[in-house]
Amino acid sequence: MKSFDALVVNKQDNQFSVGVQQFSLQDLPEGEVLIRVQYSGVNYKDSLASIPNGNIVNTYPFVPGIDLAGVVVSSEDPRFQEGDEVIATSYEIGVSHFGGYSEYARIPAQWIVPLPKGLTLKEAMIIGTAGFTAALSVQRLEENNLTPDKGAVLVTGATGGVGSFAVSILSTLGYQVEASTGKEAEQEYLKKLGATTVLSREDVYDGKVRALGKQKWAAAVDPVGGEPLASVLSQIQYGGSVAVSGLTAGTKLPTTVFPFILRGVNLLGIDSVYCPMETRLKTWNRLATDFKPANLEELIQQEVTLQQLPDALPTLLKGDARGRIIVKL
Repeated sequence: MKSFDALVVNKQDNQFSVGVQQFSLQDLPEGEVLIRVQYSGVNYKDSLASIPNGNIVNTYPFVPGIDLAGVVVSSEDPRFQEGDEVIATSYEIGVSHFGGYSEYARIPAQWIVPLPKGLTLKEAMIIGTAGFTAALSVQRLEENNLTPDKGAVLVTGATGGVGSFAVSILSTLGYQVEASTGKEAEQEYLKKLGATTVLSREDVYDGKVRALGKQKWAAAVDPVGGEPLASVLSQIQYGGSVAVSGLTAGTKLPTTVFPFILRGVNLLGIDSVYCPMETRLKTWNRLATDFKPANLEELIQQEVTLQQLPDALPTLLKGDARGRIIVKL
């Protein structure tokens, strides 16, 4: 059987390792579709999977990588044929099912999305789960009556993967975007992505959560969570919405009912992992058309090989990420 490279994390007793190893097709888990992986990406979950106490991986040895894009080698499912270009993200990929940090991946057919016209495999992985989550967020806000004439939209954690894409997508759609970041040096980057205004973290959350604050934003995309989210909710305009997808500031939400019962504010939960396939296909098609940022290459922080990946994985845990790190296999 043909051998190929894969990045493997392993944990035995108190020993933990991350490195490239040789695999064969027999080492891959079950699935109807065998894919020659061309690109993957680095997400927060992938960084957690690469440390001993990340609480992502349960069985070792394991191949992380929750995103992948590549070409079908063989398929037992009639929906996919040899030579088809495809995307696979989320579900159990890179968590309990071997993921994208491998030159070959075997994936269940029901987890696979055909590459939409208008995207290359590389572009699909620049987008990845981060861009897909941002697109889901914007789509849900629109479904809750957000339009550009309603006012400014806040994006928190704006230099991260989800935040960067949210800024870019909203700007592409004609929204006035206020981007919040703790990285003062990244103002120019956010302006290039289309931010109208760049705010500090303190402009959004000064350390005190109020029951209600001044109504500032028509809506918000929030991958941060925690106390900053509580502060955002208190400053959303009447009838506005916040799409939340992350927890980098923590899991506790010390808010009151007042934004909801006095201003009709909506808190929208965004889940990209088990998002229904109908919604998944719709969102990827929008990412290939009206949601597609004109400045996709600007969103690449770094492109690495499988061999360079162990050095790149800690970047997100250190808070040093700006946009996307992609992996070329």
